[in-house]
Amino acid sequence: MLTKSIAAGLAGTALLATVAFAQSPTATTDKAPAAAATTTTTTASGEWRASKMSGLKIYNEANENIGSINDLLMDKSGAIKIAVIGVGGFLGMGEHLVAVPYEKLKFVNEAVAYTGAATNPGAKPAATTTTGAATGTDKTATTTTSSSSKWYPDHAVFNASKDELKNMPEFKYSE
Repeated sequence: MLTKSIAAGLAGTALLATVAFAQSPTATTDKAPAAAATTTTTTASGEWRASKMSGLKIYNEANENIGSINDLLMDKSGAIKIAVIGVGGFLGMGEHLVAVPYEKLKFVNEAVAYTGAATNPGAKPAATTTTGAATGTDKTATTTTSSSSKWYPDHAVFNASKDELKNMPEFKYSE
């Protein structure tokens, strides 16, 4: 019985191999060589992907996490005008949405810097290094070679506390 199975397997392999060898490419000499395919690529060096901006953490000048970007609203010309920030809540429950002018956000490529020693094991160190003021319309971000290839900033800075954001009028999407 085993020899019949082996023989059948070898016969099947031989049949498949002959079909594969029979399909050799034909060489044609009467046709002109095909023109090389030209490919055009567009590079967007230094640009950020809008899909990566949703969920981006927002810190204040004291390096306290005050929320995250939920949405970006743009005008009809495509310019981003408003950032919708989610403040507080847990897993989207009880989150307070506020709308802030996009130009008031300062985007930073470097990770938030913490200094000092933790007093409890596993506790986050006290934040004493600031990431800069988020005033004016200057939206330039400091770039480094390691973080500029991510296609999105590390975080944004907004000049407000979490309580100040919670006290702002709640943003509602209108139908």
